[in-house]
Amino acid sequence: MARRLPLPLLLLASAVHGDDYDHRYKAGDKVDLWVNKVGPYANPQEAYEYYALPYCAPDTRHHPDKNKDATGGFNALKSHSLAERLGGHALRHSGHDLTYPNPTSDTGEAGVVEACTTPALTAAQVALFTTAAEDQWFYQMYVDDLPVWGMVGEMLPDLSAAAGEAFGSDVAHLEEAVAKHAESGGEFKAYVYTKRTLHVSFNGDRIIKVDLTSEPASLVEVKAGTQLKFELDVQWSKTSTPFHSRFDRYLDHAFFKHQIHWFSIFNSFMMVLFLMGLVALILLRTLRKDYARYAISHSSRRDEEAGGGSDDDGSDDDEKDHSKPLVGQTGAEDSGWKQVHGDVFRAPRLLPLLAAVLGTGWQIVTLVMGVILFAVAGPLHGEVHEERGEVLTAILVFYSLSSIVSGYASGSYFKLYYATTPAGRSKANASGGVAGGATQWQLTMVLTVLLLPTILGVVLGFLNGIALLYGTIYYIPFLVLLKLFFLWVFVSVPLCILGTLLGRHAKLGSKRGGDPFPCRVNAIPRPVPEDVPWYGVPANLIPFAGLLSFGSIFIELYYILTSLWNYKFYHVYGFLLGVYAILCVVVSMTSIIVVYFCLNAENYLWQWTAFYSGGSTALYVFLYSIYYFVFKTSQHGLVQTAFYFGYMTLISLALGTLCGTLGHWASNQFVRKIFQNVKVD
Repeated sequence: MARRLPLPLLLLASAVHGDDYDHRYKAGDKVDLWVNKVGPYANPQEAYEYYALPYCAPDTRHHPDKNKDATGGFNALKSHSLAERLGGHALRHSGHDLTYPNPTSDTGEAGVVEACTTPALTAAQVALFTTAAEDQWFYQMYVDDLPVWGMVGEMLPDLSAAAGEAFGSDVAHLEEAVAKHAESGGEFKAYVYTKRTLHVSFNGDRIIKVDLTSEPASLVEVKAGTQLKFELDVQWSKTSTPFHSRFDRYLDHAFFKHQIHWFSIFNSFMMVLFLMGLVALILLRTLRKDYARYAISHSSRRDEEAGGGSDDDGSDDDEKDHSKPLVGQTGAEDSGWKQVHGDVFRAPRLLPLLAAVLGTGWQIVTLVMGVILFAVAGPLHGEVHEERGEVLTAILVFYSLSSIVSGYASGSYFKLYYATTPAGRSKANASGGVAGGATQWQLTMVLTVLLLPTILGVVLGFLNGIALLYGTIYYIPFLVLLKLFFLWVFVSVPLCILGTLLGRHAKLGSKRGGDPFPCRVNAIPRPVPEDVPWYGVPANLIPFAGLLSFGSIFIELYYILTSLWNYKFYHVYGFLLGVYAILCVVVSMTSIIVVYFCLNAENYLWQWTAFYSGGSTALYVFLYSIYYFVFKTSQHGLVQTAFYFGYMTLISLALGTLCGTLGHWASNQFVRKIFQNVKVD
């Protein structure tokens, strides 16, 4: 029996359209077999071009000796989209000829064997094959954009004494022999599969299914001076499976739609209900008492001013004291969140930076929502797993177009505190703005334009240098980088600048005569109390807020990381949309709670606190990624480690910025709401 690949290798793929046109064939049409990559099974990003190993080309019309000047020959690079190159795809022609059978025949056609023989292996080539066998290298091929995989070789004991045994029909015997040899501490040698069988199933004029098996009986030891004869047996068979469901076999429904996955969604939903109830019971009831207390204080003070000279009678004093049960000797307003009404809308520290970060956050919020909705709508435009690189293409498009959102968000936020137009400059300074605000909006715009691209450029540039040094296919060529630069310069940057200008000139006034804030901002800031309870210190509350937000997504995070690093293809975007909505609610609720406790401790510096409350989720995500790397994967080596933590750093920063922006927005709405209902003298 032929040895088949483990199931995880069957879950790596996504499809693509390219030179295969509409995936329809006639009898006698040539079907291209493309080779994509080869590399260690444990390291997804440590992938090299297929012919980095000393494989040979079959003696067909594509052979290098027959096709020196023609295009589309052996090892010719297929045309790739921008997203495909960013995704590390480098399809080259295998040199094999596949001929489509007669669709009207009742049975399949006999197999066609194509063979080639390598020159005598050199010591360097033997070392390459030995490394591939030791590290369990596998290769990937495509037929009509359907992926197949095969193992390069195995580390086995000396098989010369077992010559003639039918390994092809007794895989269990071979594996048992290897296990016993390993227990005895025997020496292992590198063997390479030399015969592969490609099973192609078709339905009418369409290819439906492709399988690749490697014959254990064809294992040959690699030694210097040995010539290896590689054979590919192509067999065709008919199937009744419809074309639209040919990718279902690549999707692991049992894994992604497991009962635990459903339970995690329900658990997160219950957390949302709990937090919403907590906000309703604690904050709303507490605020109602606060409003009542402040109203009594306000009315009592007015009564004192109106009847200040008629307190000769001692009974009147007793009556006045009895009418102010919540007012002490110095009044009820000596503590609490209302005391900071003159400072709560003061410009935060590092305003241009905060405005740029929030603008970037809204861009990421828009980007994530757009990509998820695009994936959810797959049945309308084609499932995203049916197009190689389609998700990356969607990310590039939504990122470029959402740049106007980042510009508008940062520009309008900046204008809330600094007047960026000559007509409103005096009003901004009178409401708490600082001199020079009219000249700092350019700095805000520059930071918004450069902040995220700079971080991406530094991290990806470092990873690209490592990929170039080691020669992996994840190296991004210069022309691809140039295209990305042009996309950023001519699409993203102009839209960001336009958005900033729109935000700068936006009308942000409220009903109070155009003032954007419910309360006036005092000219002199009040000191922030230092002697406050532990629950009034932002540094004590922020970690708890991030922990709750992480708790609502960590199960889904496991599925996402498994898709990224363990050859699973994520396709349950409905789950992802639900978890994204839950995350937004949880981050909003936790940030509101943190900001309320800080305001109640008379700490009016709430803007950065609100952002950090949501953004602290990123810390837990990155810590979980370390745990996942150590205990859930077998990744090793500089290349894979750098790519793993480089990508996880970017993911954590993006998620932290997203959550921080949502937390700041929710807190801003909360602060505005409570202070616009307060009577201020």
